[in-house]
Amino acid sequence: MKCSKSLAGILLGSFVFLSSAFGQSKPSDTVQLKPIQVAPHTYFVRGLPELGSSTNQNFISNAGFVVTPSGVVVVDALGSPVLAQKLIAEIRKISPQKIVAVIISHYHADHVYGLQEFKKIGAKIYAQGEGRNYLSSETAKQRLIASRIDFAPWVNANTRLVSADEWIDQKSKLTIGGIDFLISRVGPAHAPEDLMVYVPSEKVLFAGDLVFRGRIPFVGNADSKGWLVALDEIEKLNPNIVIPGHGNYSVKPAEDIVFTRNYLKYLRESMSKAAINMDLFEDAYKQANWSEYEGMPLFRAANRMNAYNVYLSIQSE
Repeated sequence: MKCSKSLAGILLGSFVFLSSAFGQSKPSDTVQLKPIQVAPHTYFVRGLPELGSSTNQNFISNAGFVVTPSGVVVVDALGSPVLAQKLIAEIRKISPQKIVAVIISHYHADHVYGLQEFKKIGAKIYAQGEGRNYLSSETAKQRLIASRIDFAPWVNANTRLVSADEWIDQKSKLTIGGIDFLISRVGPAHAPEDLMVYVPSEKVLFAGDLVFRGRIPFVGNADSKGWLVALDEIEKLNPNIVIPGHGNYSVKPAEDIVFTRNYLKYLRESMSKAAINMDLFEDAYKQANWSEYEGMPLFRAANRMNAYNVYLSIQSE
């Protein structure tokens, strides 16, 4: 009997090892992308309101696209190659036109890990010039190494960072099939290389991670002072629709710009005194009144980190 139990244990251990080694424990693929039409030629897919994980394939950000008579222009590439493949398949269901361009709002992982799939099909990639600094940084390298673990098997050893084909300095106008895409740098703000894309004929603005609605923004290492300036620039465009980097699209952009601005202002106001006087962050955070925001999605995950990063950035200012 002992021999039998021992043999069973060996066989079970071998099965677990082989399952792991040959990928039999690969998570099931249940993530679906459903394009939402927001204007005559403009669509977007909405990321999930949660943190990135292997289960959701890092589908936490939005991507959009505009169908023109001469090709499809995509904004952002999603957070894993498999998501990009799914987006390409969904676009092909809507239009037989070739995907000719991908414009990157900024080089954060959840927006760019799908780029290699668009590169494979010949799309030209546009991004702001500061993105070159990120691509060559240790931060980008270490983030990708961590993502290959955190989002495995969807982000893996074959996933790579992809450089733009054309780097934009401040402004550029891309015209495809008679439709203009006005690309403007609005950073440093959420990221050093922030771009926004305005399509005048559609009255649609792709705002990247600069406008949030119904959820806590992710500030990270943002330039909150520059971000407030960027919101002023967005306001001047007066778009009918804003497609943000996260969350649902906005049909009342003015309200969502105000929400984002007020949140950033409150972070700065609540942290400024402590940061300037070199008081403890913990005390400043406890004294702040977060009641307006604490019931919102990602408050627990992001707010404390946001406040601490603003605290540090004010000190560096």
